[in-house]
Order: sequence, then C-alpha cells, then structure tokens
Amino acid sequence: MVELEENNIADIEDLISPEDIKPIERYQNKKNVTVRAKKRSAVKLSAEVSEELTPKIIQQSIIPGSQKVYVKTWGCSHNNSDSEYMAGQLAAYGYQLTDVKDKADLWLLNSCTVKNPSEDTFRNEIENGMRNGKHVVVAGCVPQGAPKADYLRGLSVIGVQQIDRVVEVVEETLKGHSVRLLQNKKQQGKRLGGANLALPKVRKNPLIEIIPINTGCLNQCTYCKTKHARGDLASYPPEEIIARAQQSFNEGCCEIWLTSEDTGAYGRDIGSSLPELLWQLVDVIPENCMLRVGMTNPPYILEHLEEIAKILKHPRVYSFLHVPVQSGSDAVLGDMKREYCREDFEQVVDFLRAKVPKVTIATDIICGFPGETEKDFEETINLCEKYQFPSLFINQFYPRPGTPAAKMSRIPANLVKKRTKRLTELFNSYYPYKGREGEIYNVLVTEISHDKRHYVGHNKSYEQVLLPMRKNLLGTSVRVRITGTTKFSMSAELLDEETDWTRCSQSSQTANWNKSNLCINEPLKQKCLGSVLLMGFVAFIFQWLWRHL
Repeated sequence: MVELEENNIADIEDLISPEDIKPIERYQNKKNVTVRAKKRSAVKLSAEVSEELTPKIIQQSIIPGSQKVYVKTWGCSHNNSDSEYMAGQLAAYGYQLTDVKDKADLWLLNSCTVKNPSEDTFRNEIENGMRNGKHVVVAGCVPQGAPKADYLRGLSVIGVQQIDRVVEVVEETLKGHSVRLLQNKKQQGKRLGGANLALPKVRKNPLIEIIPINTGCLNQCTYCKTKHARGDLASYPPEEIIARAQQSFNEGCCEIWLTSEDTGAYGRDIGSSLPELLWQLVDVIPENCMLRVGMTNPPYILEHLEEIAKILKHPRVYSFLHVPVQSGSDAVLGDMKREYCREDFEQVVDFLRAKVPKVTIATDIICGFPGETEKDFEETINLCEKYQFPSLFINQFYPRPGTPAAKMSRIPANLVKKRTKRLTELFNSYYPYKGREGEIYNVLVTEISHDKRHYVGHNKSYEQVLLPMRKNLLGTSVRVRITGTTKFSMSAELLDEETDWTRCSQSSQTANWNKSNLCINEPLKQKCLGSVLLMGFVAFIFQWLWRHL
C-alpha cells in the first residue's frame, strides 16, 4: 500500500548511533534499580519556544484521579501495544485519560525511530507540550536509542522494557522531578522480552488485542535504527502469551494481532519456534474469533514454510502475511545486510500462494537506497510487476544518524523522488479486487473506517470490506455480498438479518463500543472514574482531620 498518514506503520530494525549510550553505561549498577528522582534540569529548546513557555503546575500532593493524561503514539503495532499497557496502568491507578491534549496535565509521548519525519513530529510535539505548560514524559524507541539527544535533556523517560513503571514516572514528573528508566529486564542474568503481558490495558480498539511475542531481532540491517532501542531477540514464554490471549478473549476481544520486530525469529532464544507457538494459540481461539500473524523477515520464515502454510489455512487464522522484501536487487539487499536474496523471497511468496488459497502477501520497498543503480531499481520494478502485491508499503530512504547506511554515498534526492513516483504509479495501475462484485464472504467486523461512515470487516484473506453502520454489527461475523470495489477495499451489503449474525462467543462486553473504549469517550471515562475521585477526596479529608484535630 502507498504510504499514507493513516498507514504510517513501518518495519522496525535498528543499529547503534554515536550519540547513544554505550553498553557499559547501560548495564552498570543495574541489579537493584529504583526510581531516583531529581529536580528537572532545563530542557534545551529553540529560542522561539523558550520565550513562549507557559509555567507548569507542580503538584505537591498527587491524589489519583485528579490529573488527566494524554497519550500519543507513533509507529508500529508493538508501540501501540506498549501505549495500551501504559494507559491501562494509569487508568487502573486512577489517572484520567483524555484524547483532548489541551485538557491534559501531562503528555505521554511514545515515539518511533524508523524514519526522520516520525522523530521530527515527536520533537515538535515535545516543544508544543512545553510551550503550553504541560508536563511531558517520553517513551519508545527514540529516547531508548539516543537518550542523550539535546531535546530530551531534563525530560522523564520510560524505556521500552520499563513500561510497567509508568505510574511511578508520571507521579514523579507531576511533582516536578525527572526520572529515567532505560535498563533491560533480566531474570537470572537472561534478558526478558519486556514487561509482564498480564498488565492491565486500555485498548484503542476494544475488539482487538495486540500481543508482543518478542522484542528485538537477529538482523543487523544497515539502514535501521531500532535495533539499539529494542536490542537482540528476547522472546516471551509461550505460556505467558497463551494466558494473555485467553484473558483477551474473556475481556471481549474478537481478534488478536501478534506483533514484534520479527515474528519469524520468535523462540530461537528459548528453544521454541513460531509454528509451535501458533499451534498452541489456535487451540484457545474461540469460534468466530481470528488471529493475525505479524511481520516476518524472509530469513526466519524459510525453514517453517510448510507449517506456516498449514497454520494460515486454519479457519481461525487470517490467510495473511507481511513479508518485507525492501528491494528486488541482490546487490542492494547485500548492502542492506538483509541476509537473504531475491530468490529466497520469491520462494516464500510462491510457496504460500501455491499452498494457501487466496493468501494475501504484503511487502515493503525502500526507494533510493545508497548505491542503488537504475538496473537495481528495474529489478525492484520487475519484482512488483510480477507479483502485483495488494498491499505495498513504499518508502523513500531516510538516513538515520549513526547507522552504516547514513555514511554511504547517497543518490540525488530528485532521483529518489522520481523512482518513488514510478513505483507508486505501478502500484496504482492494478486493482486487486476488480471483478469481485457479487462474491459472497464471511467477514469479522471489528473496526470503524477513517471517515466514520462505515464499519470495517475482514474476510479470511484479511481483505478490507466496508459495511453499513448497522446497530450491534461490531464484534460479529456476518455473510456479505460484494457490491463495489476500489483500489484498497471492497464495499458490501449484509445478506442476513441481525438474528442470524454470529457474535463472538466471548464478546458480551463489547456491545457498547464507547463503554469499553475508555480513552476515547471523555464523559463516560469521567463517570467510570468518579468513584476513584470520591475515594481520593475522602482519604484527603481524613488525612487533614488527623493532622489538625
């Protein structure tokens, strides 16, 4: 798919930057880490921003429920899952979550380091918060990978493996302190996948659970900067993932997304594998609920192709896989250190298309990588013409500071734009859903379209189907007939009456979207948290009486 603002979720692979902390700095004195609060030092901002700063309100006493927190997320589904976990802990502790940033006392900004524009937007949002007198806490891959960046100086930081301590950091930040938690989680000297998966969550979509199955990856791609933030591969134990899936279905979810920097590498560090995990997961997925497997790089899926094909054919697993190729040229792939060749990628696509009926393969392309010749680019064009991927994420090369690719000789910017435009035109020249009118599918309805005018369902191939916004349709599996098609989706009519719709067996809690989606509906959120506020006020009165009487 062409990169659009609403589809700004990219692959995540990374390397070390000169301004990043060194390993000796990261790991020393980490056996017994506690919050070490210190008075906030001045954040380095532009002169214009510094002149416009509004003084922050420093909270001397923190009563749960009396402050509002705004959470903003950039990047991949792993980042979105981290934000949902942090929001869940804050809500459980009593903080009010709001999607209206101006009403918030504190902004929690969860960043992505894949592309320059994402980091630029992150930096601008920090300055915006400081300008408006907001307390700011930063999280995600940017501060984890480069915590010494000037614009992060004096800010509270939550590392990617420390999201379970978000309440401590927010509380201290509201008091005017600066807290930085960047260390890795370890158990008996072994690095863990991250915070416990059983933590409370406030889901962006109450019907979809995003489960990170591992963090980090095994690749050393020359263009990617996430590796230093997420580190080497660290997988969660299968039993913890299975328990989280069961918990999610009990809480009303209809769909699970597995996410990580590379799902195909799962388990290599703990003596397991992705197929082993997936076979255990399908056993606990209720009828009419679905599982979506996340992005996997070609090297780590090749040895599992037979098993993966069987799993993708399972009735409760979407026949969908995201396999980023990045280039159709072996020479460019070598410069990227992608650890596979074009033939390997074609083997993955050909095998899955032959073994899995109507499988959807999505992929990514980077245009204008340093040293890419016209011949190299023609090979990429040829690859995309050959397979006509229904979802093709097209990105221009961004030189991330400190990565080997940033030091390579770049090709002219106008040539990069020209190649990007040409590939985009090729992608827009074919219509994968053309001629589907009249076809009948079963679809699982779990989302609302960006224009808020349709419900969105997906068929077994994870193809997007737009439906009329009928009451009680969310969280159901229904039969539809295709009535129209576009480049990116199909529209359909319902074939059955509501009495014949099949509701997810565990989804009784999701009949009211707004009731379960606390971080979207402000009035409902305040009502649900009213009891917490009352308890906090009563506790404050008792404390005052005890001290003065």
